[in-house]
Amino acid sequence: LYDSERGLLADALFSQIDLHRAYGGVVPELASRDHVKRMLPLIRQVLAEADCVPTEIDAIAYTAGPGLVGALLVGASCAQALAFAWGIPALGVHHMEGHLLAPMLEEQPPEFPFVALLVSGGHTQLVRVDGIGQYELLGETLDDAAGEAFDKTAKMMGLNYPGGPEIARLAAQGVAGRFVFPRPMTDRPGLQFSFSGLKTFALNTWQRCVAEGDDTEQTRCDISLAFQQAVVETLTIKCKRALKHAGMKRLVIAGGVSANKALRVSLEKMLGEMKGNVYYARPEFCTDNGAMIAFAGCQRLQAGQHFFRQVNWLAVGGTAIRQGLQQPLCPQNQPCRLQGLQALGSQTAGQPAAHANQCNLHNSSLHRCKISSAVSPHSSGRRSTTSTAPLWAAAWAFSAKPPALPPSL
Repeated sequence: LYDSERGLLADALFSQIDLHRAYGGVVPELASRDHVKRMLPLIRQVLAEADCVPTEIDAIAYTAGPGLVGALLVGASCAQALAFAWGIPALGVHHMEGHLLAPMLEEQPPEFPFVALLVSGGHTQLVRVDGIGQYELLGETLDDAAGEAFDKTAKMMGLNYPGGPEIARLAAQGVAGRFVFPRPMTDRPGLQFSFSGLKTFALNTWQRCVAEGDDTEQTRCDISLAFQQAVVETLTIKCKRALKHAGMKRLVIAGGVSANKALRVSLEKMLGEMKGNVYYARPEFCTDNGAMIAFAGCQRLQAGQHFFRQVNWLAVGGTAIRQGLQQPLCPQNQPCRLQGLQALGSQTAGQPAAHANQCNLHNSSLHRCKISSAVSPHSSGRRSTTSTAPLWAAAWAFSAKPPALPPSL
């Protein structure tokens, strides 16, 4: 919960690392189901810790992507439903923008403009930042992200998930110089990255050691050190180029890999030589978290960069309703799914939205309906301007007594 004047009031995080570690990586279905289970208890916890009631909240921000679609759907649906119940805007925040602005939560935040290195399991990007919403992509990876290369290299050597912290832990015990890995794409101009070849080099090195009977813990440590050095030096070289290209001396690093101590030391040394400054978030705000999304949403709200969709009518299965929840039936006496303008993408505002998949029987006990701004054949000519949240998340939002939270799903 972020306040524009008092700063971060409270935040809570439930890590799924233990849930996914047994599988060696994230299992999307398990992630989504656990999101459903944990979402409302965490919201209650944050409100209690901040001593805040829903009527004091001005807007809700949620991660709109990129990410796992199931987990994103849970967060977006919950946010849209709460926003509707409380009569406030819901702001979708780009995942990478959240990471980019995370260092702003620190006591000494960077000033605009600056160059940002976004480095995580899914992204490796260099971005020029001139202000909120003013971003220019300078360079990015052509294949694997740096964090992805960390995870895959760790898995090749039989290390636990997530691989980044495991590689860093073993690297601290490695012998420098035993293995020397390439620094990809540093021998040519440009700000692009490539880590796929480095990952393959690590695999070949490990397999050669195994074939020679040298698959000891020390060998893992030495390979981890060589790999980490290659990634850190590559990122440092590219960041220096980007700063010179932009004519700046302020660098922000964000994303999960920004928590790597060797990377921070290398970048601090480089910026010290340039008489510049490097900024990063505290370790708990380097990985995915709600605090950075709340901050980014607050900045968007203050800048007027949001859209508030006022719900007037909900057209469902032949009946237009404003409050309460019904489970209407289609002519074939089965629950049906109404898909609106955004889902179909073929009509323009003011035109009728086709009733697609009219008899798409769903296993849920609730009628699931995805709707958006359109005149529906079920609305008797009334304009339906609604949230796109599925009713399984928004059902309780049609209560006549907002803003109380519903019981746990």
